[in-house]
Amino acid sequence: MSRRFPFLVYAASLCANALAQPVSFEEEEKALSRIYGGEEMVSIASGYKQPISKAPSIATVITAADIKQIGATDIDEVLETVPGLHVERNTIGYNPIYTFRGIFSQFNQQVLMMINGIPITNAYTGSRSEVWGGMPVQDIARIEVVRGPGSAVYGADAFAGVINVITKTKQDIEGTEVGGRVGSFDTYDGWGLHGGEWAGFDVALALEYHKTAGQNSIVDADLQSQFDTLLGTNASLAPGPVNLSRDNLDARLDLSRGNWRFRGGLQHRSDWGNATGVAQALDPVNRFGSDRWNADLTYHSDEIDNWDLTTQLSYFETSQEIERNLTLFPAGTTLPIGANGQIGAGAPVTFPSGYIGNPEVWERHIRISQSFAYTGFQQHQLRSGIGFNYDSLFKARVSQNFGIDPATGTPIPSQPGIPLIDVSNTSSTFIPTVDRKVAYLFLQDQWNFANDWSLTAGARYDRYSDFGNTFNPRAALIWEARYDLTAKLMYGSAFRAPSFQEMYIINNPAQLGNPTLKPETMENIELGFDYRPLDNLHLGLNFFNFWWNDIIRFVPDANTTTSTAQNTGTQHGYGTEIEAEWQAIDTLKITGNYAYQESRDETLNFDAGYAPQHQVYLRLNWEFLPEWSFSPQAKWIVGRSRGFGDARAPIGDYTWVDLTLRRQNLLKHVDIAFSVRNLFDVDAREPSLAGIPQAAIPNDLPLASRVFFGEVSFKF
Repeated sequence: MSRRFPFLVYAASLCANALAQPVSFEEEEKALSRIYGGEEMVSIASGYKQPISKAPSIATVITAADIKQIGATDIDEVLETVPGLHVERNTIGYNPIYTFRGIFSQFNQQVLMMINGIPITNAYTGSRSEVWGGMPVQDIARIEVVRGPGSAVYGADAFAGVINVITKTKQDIEGTEVGGRVGSFDTYDGWGLHGGEWAGFDVALALEYHKTAGQNSIVDADLQSQFDTLLGTNASLAPGPVNLSRDNLDARLDLSRGNWRFRGGLQHRSDWGNATGVAQALDPVNRFGSDRWNADLTYHSDEIDNWDLTTQLSYFETSQEIERNLTLFPAGTTLPIGANGQIGAGAPVTFPSGYIGNPEVWERHIRISQSFAYTGFQQHQLRSGIGFNYDSLFKARVSQNFGIDPATGTPIPSQPGIPLIDVSNTSSTFIPTVDRKVAYLFLQDQWNFANDWSLTAGARYDRYSDFGNTFNPRAALIWEARYDLTAKLMYGSAFRAPSFQEMYIINNPAQLGNPTLKPETMENIELGFDYRPLDNLHLGLNFFNFWWNDIIRFVPDANTTTSTAQNTGTQHGYGTEIEAEWQAIDTLKITGNYAYQESRDETLNFDAGYAPQHQVYLRLNWEFLPEWSFSPQAKWIVGRSRGFGDARAPIGDYTWVDLTLRRQNLLKHVDIAFSVRNLFDVDAREPSLAGIPQAAIPNDLPLASRVFFGEVSFKF
């Protein structure tokens, strides 16, 4: 508490100063217009638009203009600028792990990501997809981020944080834009945007293409290296480069007319390399593919006095497909194989083509919802809604050269040549087809019970077909102490639904599902301050304290090599976040933030590890000549401990610096930009997973070396 006490004293002094200096009504109205007139609005905090300072949560809004200043080419580079959020990396495909406030897990199921307010969560892993492949930024109008729980509004997985990506409409584009980018590691990007009218409809179209060979940082040793040491073999491909090739196509359509809006999209991923290997053994052979289709139809009306009605129907289909064999362990590997044909106690078997398993899944998600908002009461703003979600893993397919051959009942490795056997739709498959039905209702009231005071209170009830009920309340007390200072005291709870993988996976050499799992739960208390002492200066300060319970982990089974998913463990965390935005002069804007967190595994009485204890971010945007801007930024990542049982030294700190130089409106229609990532070519690494008896990748996950990009775009 001693480290946080000075901040509380400072916050209290701000409030006391506000009470001691009354202003006239006219002065206050003028100041409010000046200060909040240009303030960003946020909708995901409560379900309707309101200024960030008055929202019942700690929120960040990043606009398309901000994204340009950052020089970002992918959404991960944008999110890394949010206070208290660090983008770590999964060993599989270097998929992003959006670590909010020290809440880390391999598949990052504790973060809800939405596109235009609709979740894109896969039921199989509970994440955004194992074949994620990044998300381009040209068609993003704004990104809203809430730090802390949001299940009272959005239900499952709005746990550690919520990210809502809002794509561009006709009004955001107004005309046509085409552009291209080239960069290091044979990276090529191209895009086209169009906003206009057609047959009475407002139309927005976006097409974005990305292809890269991927960064080629070297992994020194992997899990196969350990098998080689134990068995005297030499099959490991380490030292060797990570496998991060990508071939992405993103397409979106937005049609609106009157009260109706239709949106559709495709995220196509192919030639997708899995980085350090699915089993943490280098695999240059494998390529994944995926298609993520989405469509939604929304009817919104505010034409009836005091009523705001929204009806929405959405469809989302996603896949995880194998384009080239998933080689869990490389050609020539020798592994101990048990009587079930899996890795375990048994005789060593050599696999000439590698230890191969090709799991594929296809999912569809259908959602229908109806929400109501009523403002007819003098002091209350009510919002309620009901909805139904249907999640279906409707097809699973797998071929492999291990396990039991369902046709013969004998282990596959006992057969000559160790062929690939298709075990789909048999007792030897890795997961059955399964579905989940969710019905929910929620209610929220914003009560302006006194001058400058409001209380937002609400709750949501969810009924799941596979694990039962969950109820999540929230409350936020907001005090507008004066026209430039707002204080918030907030409580929220959340839950994370078990994934299909955690509940139903079978015949896996490492992990097994558990259909009796309960959801993870979260309780969070926050105190926040929003202070705008000058027209050109915005300061934020907040404190948080959370309890993460019933954590789902894979616990080793007795006398076997497998682990089974269990609800076990509690994590407690607390910390502070400070942020500032200062328009120093008309041509110079300075943005920065600092985040501190402590997280402890209460069950093991040990630091939770992985996440940085300190993060510092600083960005300048300097318009040094008309239409010219220079934007350097730096991020310091400090103090990452190892988890329980991991005897390695702490993960090394690093300072990451980027530069972007941009010229706009060249010849009135052309923009050009040049960017450098990792300017000082630091050896930055993200933590690899702990292991028993040692980490599979002992020297962590190397990030890219210095990277250059150049781009040009045309508007007409």
